[in-house]
Amino acid sequence: MKIGLRIFLGYFVIVAVAGLLLAQVFVAQVKPGVRQAMEDTLVDTANVLAELATDDLVNGRINQGEFARSVRAMAQRDYGAKIWGFGKRSSQYRIYVTDARGIVVFDSSGRDVGKDYSRWNDVYLTLRGRYGARSTRSEYADPDSTVMHVAAPIHDGQGRIIGVLTVAKPNRAIAPFIERSQRVVLRWGAVLLGVSLLIGLVAAWWLSRQLGALRTYANAVTAGERASLPRTAGEFGELGQALETMRTRLEGKQYVEHYVHTLTHEMKSPLAAIRGSAELLEGPLDDADRARFVGNIRAQSERLAQMIDKMLALAAVEHRQRLENPEPLQLADMVDDAAAQCATRLAQAGITLEVHSEDLPPVMGDAFLLRQAVVNLIENAIDFAPAGSRIEVTVQRDGERQRVQVSDRGPGIPDYAVGRVFERFYSLPRPDNGSRSSGLGLCFVAEVATLHGGEATLENREGGGAVASLVVGGAG
Repeated sequence: MKIGLRIFLGYFVIVAVAGLLLAQVFVAQVKPGVRQAMEDTLVDTANVLAELATDDLVNGRINQGEFARSVRAMAQRDYGAKIWGFGKRSSQYRIYVTDARGIVVFDSSGRDVGKDYSRWNDVYLTLRGRYGARSTRSEYADPDSTVMHVAAPIHDGQGRIIGVLTVAKPNRAIAPFIERSQRVVLRWGAVLLGVSLLIGLVAAWWLSRQLGALRTYANAVTAGERASLPRTAGEFGELGQALETMRTRLEGKQYVEHYVHTLTHEMKSPLAAIRGSAELLEGPLDDADRARFVGNIRAQSERLAQMIDKMLALAAVEHRQRLENPEPLQLADMVDDAAAQCATRLAQAGITLEVHSEDLPPVMGDAFLLRQAVVNLIENAIDFAPAGSRIEVTVQRDGERQRVQVSDRGPGIPDYAVGRVFERFYSLPRPDNGSRSSGLGLCFVAEVATLHGGEATLENREGGGAVASLVVGGAG
């Protein structure tokens, strides 16, 4: 499982559990909160009505007096109220009064007059000077049929409790408010959960993207590929810089070790030839042999110097991960400069050079590297082209990229060498004298092409000869 998915799932679990707990707490508190508010209102109502009922209870006309008529008239009123979107047309109060013994002497519903309520908590506690209230089901099997009863004492002129007035109201009356509040809490809880999960998803994606970029970079470095340090932020940026520093130091050490080993191996052959010629020159030789061995020493010395120069150039290119300061360049100008640089060798070999170029837009690149790469291709063609032949250089469009193509009329590439011509130090014998080059020129071309977002190829051409191509596509 990817780390981004792990982070998201962990965050999801935390947010989901927290959201569910909060929703449960809020929803669980809605119902008791609303009922507490209703009970507070019933307390006030009961005490106001108890004061209004005092005279009629003292004078023994509680069931026929002004209080009873007012309560019955209230039941007939059309309230026409609109409470937060819910209509209210009539009273849902039940009001009853008991005497000092707990016997019901007035009931707004008219059903329980004369019954003994002395054992109900609202009456029982109030007659003893305490706060009396109860919540009782009107239907035993229905838990939602509860009715809240709140009582207030009725006093005579001497402060004695002579009765109890109870106001009762079904909890169903406030059920719509409770349900709506619960829906609001759950809806906004779901919105909050969704927003939190979206934030978590974005955060997990960002973290995964940062780590993924660093992982891709590390894998590319491990595979020996060119890789640019990705743009990362915060601690990921610090980690990337640490990886880049480690890569640079490790590659530097390995690079030096590899090149010292390779250079030592490649230098053995020319040094042996030089040493052998020098030993022969120490003895008696005729002028012809002496001149031949002196020429051999000179040729092998030049080969060593050329090998060292090209290896240094190749090392500089191979060690670069990207072009530092690319600039717009015309490939045709690079080819013209390279042709001028090779003019002497072309004249010595008796070979003509023809350049054909299209009118193309500039490419982003390094002028020195591109010029040297074209020089290497032309020099390679000179080595294999027959005296008096022609080398053709073409600059043309290749899709979104541009191609420099160098064609000669030499013997072409043997089948066994087709897949190895761009290997470091791999070289084919020259047709005229069987000598070999340093084997670094084409490798340099391939590295320059990669740095410029392109590629290098070398193929046989129909009718004889070879075609070398340098394709560039940008600043790599």
